[in-house]
Formats: sequence, structure tokens, C-alpha cells
Amino acid sequence: MAETWVNSARGIGADLHVELDGPGGRRAALIRALRDAVRSGRLVPGTRLPPYRSLAADLGVARNTVADAYAELVAEGWLTARQGSGTRVAERAEPLKGGTRVARKAPTRAGGPRHDLRQGTPDASAFPRAAWLASYRRALQQAPNEVFGPGDPAGRVELREALTEYLARARGVRTAPGRIVICSGFAHALRLLFGGGVLRGPLAIEAYGLAFHRELLTSTGVRTVPLPLDEDGARVDLLARERGVLLTPAHQFPTGGPLHATRRAAVVDWARARGTVVLEDDYDGEFRYDRRPVGAVQGLDPERVILVGSVSKSLSPALRLGWMVLPQRYVDGVLAAKGEREAWASVLDQLGLADFITTGSYDRHVRRMRQRYRARRDRLVAALAEHAPHIEVTGVAAGLHAVLRLPPGTERSTVKAAAWQGVALDGLDAFRHPRTATSAGDGLVVGYATPSEHAYGAALDALCGLLPPP
Repeated sequence: MAETWVNSARGIGADLHVELDGPGGRRAALIRALRDAVRSGRLVPGTRLPPYRSLAADLGVARNTVADAYAELVAEGWLTARQGSGTRVAERAEPLKGGTRVARKAPTRAGGPRHDLRQGTPDASAFPRAAWLASYRRALQQAPNEVFGPGDPAGRVELREALTEYLARARGVRTAPGRIVICSGFAHALRLLFGGGVLRGPLAIEAYGLAFHRELLTSTGVRTVPLPLDEDGARVDLLARERGVLLTPAHQFPTGGPLHATRRAAVVDWARARGTVVLEDDYDGEFRYDRRPVGAVQGLDPERVILVGSVSKSLSPALRLGWMVLPQRYVDGVLAAKGEREAWASVLDQLGLADFITTGSYDRHVRRMRQRYRARRDRLVAALAEHAPHIEVTGVAAGLHAVLRLPPGTERSTVKAAAWQGVALDGLDAFRHPRTATSAGDGLVVGYATPSEHAYGAALDALCGLLPPP
């Protein structure tokens, strides 16, 4: 029996005892030794293994022997390998207890999944660092001294002017700089509008949407009334005595599809007749793939529609920059709710974004990402057609996610299987309003924008491997 101690000076910060024995040569012996170390619990989940070169030198074997052994154990799921973080024991691996593998809890967000297919975030690796830095530096160099003192709670006029031009050109919005208020994103806008007493409930909302938004509204005392959905979007014909309605008309979240043209006109007519307001969440309106983007409902009646947008999907949620396009009668109330000094988005970030838009960098970035996400969508559809042709894919004409329709009764077990295998995604039922009587059926909400380019192929393979059979 050959026994080797891997010294911490060469590798991982702690000695690793490896026994290379048995038939099959050094590669097979190393695979067995590492697999047994994980099984027994001697190598716990998350443990970083030595680099190929270091372990090969310590064991007196060829570097390719170690590389092949690691690759085999990664393929089996015992190890994970990521660029920049080395090779580690997989988070889902557990030691044997009493001869039976103990099921591990679903991976937590803090620890990070092996494959992240959650909706709601763009590809972080695609942030346009060089172009953003150029805009930020230029904006900082040209900024007047008063930028560094108390500012305008409405937001920097440079950004509001840039947004006025951009939104008119790209989204069909009709407004003026004095009717735009800069915020930190859609949730911040809800807090200002409802928490600040500008708007009141009850508020009609789509039967499927973000639970976080429903909870935020509830915390401000707003009762929400679910609107059923069908292939034409929200059933706005069922609106009654609500004081407003919240919609995602460009691309219903999460089921997909735009609000039909007749319903867009009908909801504006309802708001006019009732003296109420339409709240338009324009969360990913730029990303439409099969035809030109659908214009904003706000363009039909700027006095009856509040449009809220942000750069969370187009650039990054880390920027915390959004905007409200308001009817004139709401501007003063929103500014009063915002306050003189608090709840402001960074003035310097606002100036950077203004330059990014006016120089055309924002348009170029959106076009580039539209092409990338379209290619991602096409790869997802092709992979499912090859490996799971019984799974219908919907909601793929726009946005950063798709809905995979599952056989009845399989959603919960599939979501659990995904979590156990380190694939982060959401079940469709997680977005359902608790008081809705309608169901969109079983499904998965798969975000195809989140993984980086080099990780996307492996994420698709993992996804296809966990889908239920016909």
C-alpha cells in the first residue's frame, strides 16, 4: 500500500492523506481514494483540493493523471471545478451514515448553486465595464461643483433629459424631464407611491407576479386583487372598483406574452372612466427577439399611466437606478414622499448613466445583449427539443426567462430535484397570488440570462437531466 501526505505548503492549507492502492493504475487509485474520502466525510463539501501540478508533484504521478481523475469526479458529481476558485468537493456530496447516503438540504443562496437559472438578473459578466468607466470618468470630469452638494430629489436634470429622449425613441413614451422622478428601482417606486400615500388601494394586480411586490404592497396597507391571465394577458375586462391596476404589459411576468392591443386600450379607457391609474412595470421592455419591442402603454395616455423602469435587467441591479414617468398631478406628492435628503440614488451614478445614454453606449449595449440573450434562448429551445421534446416552452418571444410546461403534478418534485442537484430555478406556482382561483398549471421559470457564457452549456445539460419524463 502506498501512502502519501499532500503537504499544505504546496496546496490547500491542510495535509491530505491519500492512499494509492488497488488495481487499475494510479489514475483509478486516485479516483477511488478521493471518492472514499468524500464518502467518509474526511473531505467535507466545499473543501478546496490542490491544483493539478501540486498534487501530481506530491504523489509522484503525471499531471494528466490528476487532471483526468479530477475530471472524472467532476463528471460524476463528487467535485466541482470553476475558473478562479479551483476544484472543490461538491456542495451536495454527503458522507455515508449507516451505509445509506443522507439527503442534503437544498443549496442555499449564500453558498451559491452549481448552476444558477433563476429569473430576474442579467449576465453579470457582460457588464460593459470599459464603456461605463469611460462615461463615469467623463461625467465626473465635467460635473459642476454643485453636484457634490445637496441635490434635487427629482434626480439630476441631465439624466431626466436623457431619459425623456431615450424613452420616447425606444419605448414610445410621452413625457418631459419635469415629470420624471429618479428612484432606486421598482420596489422603491412602490414604496414612494403607496407608502408615501400618493396612491391607495385596493389595487388590481396580475394573478402571477413577484411575491416580494405583493408583500411590499401589503406592508403599506394595500389590498391586492388578482386578475386572471389567459393567452392575451391580464383579464382587464374583470376590473371593477379598484383604485388602480398594476400590469407588466410588454412581457407578462412570469408567464410571458404581451398584453393584447385591445386590452391595452381597454385598460386605459377603464382608468379614464373611473378616474384611476394604470401602473406599468416596464421591467424588460427592450428585450424582444422575434419582432420590434411593444411600445409602452403610457404612450396611450400619459395622464392615466405611471411607467416605472430601471437598468436592473439591461445593465445591472447593482446600479440601483430606476425612474418613474408620472402624470403631472402625482409629481409633487412623490417628491414629498421622497424627502429632501433621503432615499436618493447616487448622483454620480445618475450622471454616469446620463452620459452612457446620450453617447449611444446604452443603445449599443442593449443591442449586443439582445443578440446574446436571443442566442441563449435559442440554445435552450434546441436543447429541450433534443432531450425533452415533451416539454413545451412558452414566453420566449421576449425577456430574460422562459416557462417550461411540466406534466401535471410534477412541479414540486422537479423543483426539489433541481435544488438537490445544485440547479437554482423557480417553480411557476411560487409566483401565484394566494387568493387567485386560477392556475397556470405546472411549470418551471428558467432564467437563461443569469449564467455566464462559459457556464451556460453545463447549466442546460443539468436542466435537461432533471426534467420529468413524459
